[in-house]
Amino acid sequence: MDAETILNVIFDNENLIWIVGGFLGFVGIVFGTITGAMKTNARERTRREIAAYIAEGSMTPEQGEKLLKAGREDA
Repeated sequence: MDAETILNVIFDNENLIWIVGGFLGFVGIVFGTITGAMKTNARERTRREIAAYIAEGSMTPEQGEKLLKAGREDA
């Protein structure tokens, strides 16, 4: 097959819908994964900072526990 035939098959209306849909799905999965990783990273950074405040004595363990529970649904 030559390049023109391949391009005609790809840009056929039926095939183009599947290609664009698959691409959008792939992009959605990638961005969802990146967003989840960023949220997890931020949550762990916050936990480390609260632990550091408790360790240096500027915050009580009860205050730290209260802060960690503040954003959770089961708090």
